[in-house]
Amino acid sequence: MLDPEDKKQQAVLDRYREAAAEFTTGNLPPTMTGWWLTKTNQVSADRTWADMGIAIAWLTKQYEANPPFVRTDGLQAYSSLEDKLEYATDVLPRGVDVSWVYYLASKSLIAFSVVCCPNRFHPNIPCPLPPS
Repeated sequence: MLDPEDKKQQAVLDRYREAAAEFTTGNLPPTMTGWWLTKTNQVSADRTWADMGIAIAWLTKQYEANPPFVRTDGLQAYSSLEDKLEYATDVLPRGVDVSWVYYLASKSLIAFSVVCCPNRFHPNIPCPLPPS
């Protein structure tokens, strides 16, 4: 229960409300992939597909342009591209989103996702654009 006299509690609540109000236009990434569909400022017709093959090609292009770092001990740090593609090809037709997140050689973290729409786990979120 919120104590109206607790200024720290009120400040946290105010910041939450501010973040929630700017979520759809702000830079804060969602905690669930389906919520990307609400970020209307990030919608792009050239990244909206009805053909899963085009989405798979986009994932492959992103991966090849930004390969993960390679361990110096020769062990594999991440799943192979082939394994990632096999998984994506299996789940996308069933409406399951695909996210790939890993570190680059530069130690930067990269993340890219294909989000299904309508979304299996968020069916009430409308598709922001019709597929091209």
